Amino acid sequence: MFILIAGGGIVGRNITKSLAKNHDIVVIDKDEKNCEIIASKYGAVAINGDATNIRTLKDAGIEKADYALGVMRYDAQNLLFSLLAKNFNIKNIFVRMRDPEYKEAYEIAGATNIAHTVDMMTKKFIYDIENPEIRTVASLRNGRADISIITIPKKSWVFGKSISEITKMRNFPKEIVVAGIFNQDLDKFIVPRGDTIVEKNCQIFIVGKKENIKNAYEILVK
Repeated sequence: MFILIAGGGIVGRNITKSLAKNHDIVVIDKDEKNCEIIASKYGAVAINGDATNIRTLKDAGIEKADYALGVMRYDAQNLLFSLLAKNFNIKNIFVRMRDPEYKEAYEIAGATNIAHTVDMMTKKFIYDIENPEIRTVASLRNGRADISIITIPKKSWVFGKSISEITKMRNFPKEIVVAGIFNQDLDKFIVPRGDTIVEKNCQIFIVGKKENIKNAYEILVK
C-alpha cells in the first residue's frame, strides 16, 4: 500500500518505522532534519515541504495514496490536511487530534480515523492499517483492551452457528468477549447470549486485546 504521512516528528517517525518495511511510505515535513532522519534510518521517501500546500501534496503523489495520515503538531494543520485529502477522494484519512473540540470538525473534513493520546494513536493507526478488516472503535483502560468490529464475509462458516458454539472452538481465544451483533439487513443491534445465532450480513463486536482480536478474526473468517 501507498501511505502518505503529513508530519515527520516523533509520531510520524514511529509510524514510518513500523510500516516502511511492508509499505511504500512518503513523509512530508517542514523540518529538513526530520526528513534526513526518516530517509536515512527508515528508507522512506521524505519531502521537505508544507503538507497543507496542495502543490506539495501533488508532488508527493497524494492522488494514488491508500492512506493519508495527518500527524502534525497543530489541529489546524491536520484539519486542513484532512480537507485536502478528502478533495483527492482518499478513502482512509487518519488524523492526530490534540483538542477534542476539533472532533466534529475533523469528521466534517473527511477524517475516517481520529485518535487523541499519542502512544495509543500510534499503535491504533499502525494496527488499523495492517488489519483493515478489523475496525477498532474504542480503547479501554489506556489501551489494555479494545472494542472492535469484524464484518463477517459472506461465505464464513459461522453463519447459522450460535455464539456458544463459536466461542467453544478449540482455538478461539478465551479472553475474547462477543459484546454485540449488528444485523445489517434488519438494521438492528443485538446483545447476544450463548444461544444467539449469527445470521448472514452481520458485524460482530468483540472486546479483548489486539492480538486476541486478530486471532479471533482469523477463526471467524476462515
